[in-house]
Amino acid sequence: MEIWINPACSKCRGALTLLDAEGAEYTVRRYLEDVPSPDEIRAVLDRLGLEPWDITRTQEAEAKELGVREWPRDDGSRERWIEALAGHPKLIQRPIITADDGTAVVARTDEAVRDALGR
Repeated sequence: MEIWINPACSKCRGALTLLDAEGAEYTVRRYLEDVPSPDEIRAVLDRLGLEPWDITRTQEAEAKELGVREWPRDDGSRERWIEALAGHPKLIQRPIITADDGTAVVARTDEAVRDALGR
């Protein structure tokens, strides 16, 4: 499995602590440094079963500057959201774990991390 993290994020650190405690094998992707491409974001969204606005941190300063809270949330706007996430990775919700079974979870709770471990 792979986990997308921001090391400054307490939720990310908590997820890593839990993965380590469970003896999980995983790779870390510091997504602010190793920015996902639009194609990678699309793939993760497919695995999550979510839309880009579902994983956008709308309270971030960059989100407010872009005005994303006002953007339409429909099929016609999907690519605009994806491009915003690729261009401003700080807006991506974290941590995201991609599980070995091809699924993914936004792992902001211990329960979500355990769910990913069980896949």
